[in-house]
Amino acid sequence: MAARPLLLAVDIGGTFTDVTLLDSATGRAWTAKTPSTPRDPSLGFAAGAALALAAAGRSPDEIGRVLHGTTVATNLILEGKAAPTALITTQGFRHVLEIGRQDLPRRENLWSWRKPARPVPASRIFEVAGRIAADGSELVPLDEAALRRAARAIRASGVRAVAVCFLHSFANPAHERRALAILAEEAPGLAATASIEVLPVVREYERSMATVLNAAVMPAVSTYIARLETRLREGGVAAPLLLMKSNGGVAGAAAIRRAPAQTALSGPAAGIVGARAAAAAAGFEDLITVDIGGTSADICLIANGRIGLTQHGRIGPWPLPLPMLDMVTIGAGGGSIARVGEGGALTVGPESAGADPGPACYGQGGEEPTVTDAHLVLGHLPAALLGGRMALDPARAERALRARVAEPLGLSVEAAARGILAIADNNMVGAIRIVSVERGHDPRRFALVPFGGAGPLHGCALAGLLGITTVLVPPAPGVLCAQGLLAADLKAEFSRSVARPLRGADGRRLADAFAGLEAEAAAWFDAEAVAPEDRATGRVALMRYEEQGFELPVPWPADGDLAVLADAFAAAHRALYGFDLPGVAIEIVTLRVEAAGRLPAPAASPPAGGEAAEAQVGTQTMRLRDGPARVPVYDRARLGPGARFDGPAIATQLDATTLVPPGWRAAVLPTGALVLRPA
Repeated sequence: MAARPLLLAVDIGGTFTDVTLLDSATGRAWTAKTPSTPRDPSLGFAAGAALALAAAGRSPDEIGRVLHGTTVATNLILEGKAAPTALITTQGFRHVLEIGRQDLPRRENLWSWRKPARPVPASRIFEVAGRIAADGSELVPLDEAALRRAARAIRASGVRAVAVCFLHSFANPAHERRALAILAEEAPGLAATASIEVLPVVREYERSMATVLNAAVMPAVSTYIARLETRLREGGVAAPLLLMKSNGGVAGAAAIRRAPAQTALSGPAAGIVGARAAAAAAGFEDLITVDIGGTSADICLIANGRIGLTQHGRIGPWPLPLPMLDMVTIGAGGGSIARVGEGGALTVGPESAGADPGPACYGQGGEEPTVTDAHLVLGHLPAALLGGRMALDPARAERALRARVAEPLGLSVEAAARGILAIADNNMVGAIRIVSVERGHDPRRFALVPFGGAGPLHGCALAGLLGITTVLVPPAPGVLCAQGLLAADLKAEFSRSVARPLRGADGRRLADAFAGLEAEAAAWFDAEAVAPEDRATGRVALMRYEEQGFELPVPWPADGDLAVLADAFAAAHRALYGFDLPGVAIEIVTLRVEAAGRLPAPAASPPAGGEAAEAQVGTQTMRLRDGPARVPVYDRARLGPGARFDGPAIATQLDATTLVPPGWRAAVLPTGALVLRPA
């Protein structure tokens, strides 16, 4: 790193590609923002990297590490564009995916909901005789002849990927390992994955679905990574490529090729890690983060500086129970389209104008009004974005709002714009309540951290609706996902289901199981070239009361005392549900080892700038509720620590615009973060 001190972090979103270039020796950073290129995301990647290097006046051969957050796997799943996939499963379990679970998705109607088509139709599911018992013993030998016939049929069908998921393979992986070997012999070149490589835990439906989705995105993600590595080499970058995972850590390209489903929430996870780092530097540990981009809003609650992990995540209609940061995502962003329905109801999102054609005010062919157009009409945005490189067209925004919203509803353009923003804000408040109120947290005791390109425009409005009195806007909110990559460590989880009662459990057997998982973690550390002094592991038990449907994660006591573990589980149950069940049997379902490889922390650079008067670069008209007014416009790069100003005002910067409404006061902290509070 001394010879190549630069760190390059690139986050590709639905509308913009965000880049941060950091000199790890001095702490100086340069940011860039460029429109995403949906047809080939690697083009936006390369363009953004070139912009950042040009701004810094540095050369590609100085880059020592490249970090990337990607939504390629997510988009493939959501848009139904993943590779056609086959599934090989245990005889008698062909319809596991079709049966699924009995519960309906949140907000769906019992009478109108239809089960979505499965990602693998029954015609591409092959049953093979062979049976492993729950205790790992072999009941029926694997039918290798039938497996070879299935492999040949899959190869002849033209599918590009195959998933293998046998009953109880988490207890004994021998049959799945043999299946992978036979597939390599009979169908070389086929993207093949087994559940033991993806999710070796109980619950047949979720394990099968995770394995299928992993297989389905393997060809495209592998191609994408290869394309990125080629572009980096062509651009003179010889640094290793690390990709963000849904658990908030990064991993090497080789590991992601084997398990690309782990990147399903890659970009949002990076933003949460970045928000925690920015808030911790400013002295805040209890946070609600709101990442508002062009397409979606991702919301997460952080208590005592700890980001929770969940294994109940979903991608679209599908469960994806891989360890991922506990967040809620809704279709609400700057590009969210406002429409008037047949009954005269105004809706905002979830459909987005995206990067192409984008909001009407971008002047790229978009004709439908969006949240961004509403902000521009009300005077919340400057005349141009991206440091002046993208001019906005207020006339186009006003025409779109008038034709599509104001006239159909009999409203003024200004009232229509306010209505669009009110609906978007209330949609996000509902999601914030899911991660806070519905989980026993009072949002008023948390600081709200809005980021993403549109986040600081909505921060004070969301806080006002929730009764929150502190809004913390990070120094570079629009590229925080890219900066979060710089704050991430290497991370991986290794799990094994044991499914046994806590009372009378054999402590030695549990210790042996943990030792096996820690051996897997050690092999992963070796593969990622993590130095021994930078390795850290933690033990976790996933537990439940007997006959409960889902588990709670509980840290394993240092001395392995099972009585202490039982008390910790009861406390976790009370915290989430408000009660515990004394006397009811407790079960340990799954053991997990969480491994982290610490990466070198870059130096911090103190912010520069002066008082607010020195940072004011002009005024503009803002349409307030009591009439239009000329309000100050501040260049945030010129606001130094201690600078203060009152709303109404806006603070502009390359990557985002911060709206300070009437009745709010802004102050710059020593870290460069902007804290907003009611005046």
